[in-house]
Amino acid sequence: MKIGVLKETRPNEKRVAVSPKIAQNFIQKGFDILVEKDAGLASSFDNKSYEKSGAVIVQKDDIFKDADILVKINPLDADEIAKLKKGQVIVSMVYHRLQPELVKKIALQGATLFSMDAIPRISRAQNMDVLSSQSNLAGYKAVILGADQMTKIFPLMMTAAGTITPAKVLIYGVGVAGLQAIATAKRLGAVVEATDVRPETKEQAESLGAKFISVENDNADVSEGGYAKEQSAEFLQKQKEAVNKSLFDADLVVTTALVQGAKAPVLIKEDQIKQMKRGAVIVDMAVEKGGNVELSEPDQIVDKYGVTIIGKTNLPSTLATNASELYAKNLYNFITFMADKDHFHFDHDEEITQNTLLAQDGKVLIEA
Repeated sequence: MKIGVLKETRPNEKRVAVSPKIAQNFIQKGFDILVEKDAGLASSFDNKSYEKSGAVIVQKDDIFKDADILVKINPLDADEIAKLKKGQVIVSMVYHRLQPELVKKIALQGATLFSMDAIPRISRAQNMDVLSSQSNLAGYKAVILGADQMTKIFPLMMTAAGTITPAKVLIYGVGVAGLQAIATAKRLGAVVEATDVRPETKEQAESLGAKFISVENDNADVSEGGYAKEQSAEFLQKQKEAVNKSLFDADLVVTTALVQGAKAPVLIKEDQIKQMKRGAVIVDMAVEKGGNVELSEPDQIVDKYGVTIIGKTNLPSTLATNASELYAKNLYNFITFMADKDHFHFDHDEEITQNTLLAQDGKVLIEA
């Protein structure tokens, strides 16, 4: 089968779905690789590097004409969907719960659609989990962005002129991104605190050197598929009260809380921002899904009440080389699990297939 690597069309997207190294791995498995011209340039992979790996550089229309499998990071756009042929297989992130119409349009073209963001969080699928690999990088970059905007340094520093006390960092959400944010802030020398609705994350946060702020929750059902579930207004109020002291004393706050298939919960409101230290910085990693911070704005750095709020979308794209390499490896593991060089193995009773196969033979298989 021929795998076609499409250039991303999303504005400011620098990643590419397959790196030259992974292209070579696919070729060694018997696949042919077609790469759209300049698809990897923004990730520092030029056309020659793909050609050296054995891939063929082609124009976009040639991919839609010749490829059996089309791979991307972001969902296909309207022009791309219109070019699909019956029987072609698309593998990308889709976010089908947020845009069910896109899945229907692809199904109407007679194409097969797999969603990489729907990989179940089970042990045998860990090496396919693009949300984890990309969130890991995003958690790192969020702390670096915050450090760049701060007017203080992270570590304790003793000088002849006096001692500089370490910065205080607060992390909301101890998932993959939150854990990497904790680790990065600790490596830079900060005093780190963290909070999460899931009590099982306490040990993980503490293992990285963070103090965990516990909040009592009467609801035992706090997570689903590795993600935090939406919580009641009463619990969010309790969390707000428990965390406020640390929030008002923090130099840097990183919010990472997402709810799968829903708008991100608002964790920091305007009245809390008013009480934060002047010069404090907040990085809202959930801004693309509505935001954890009431005053954050997508792709903007705003100053509110003396607090700098960074609302950067698509953080993994800012680390495009590493992000592309990790996504490509996840994609390779997924495709080689689902198919060999000749055809796909559609086992509809298998858990990974059940979660990721959204459309086949003109039908939508998973509704939003």
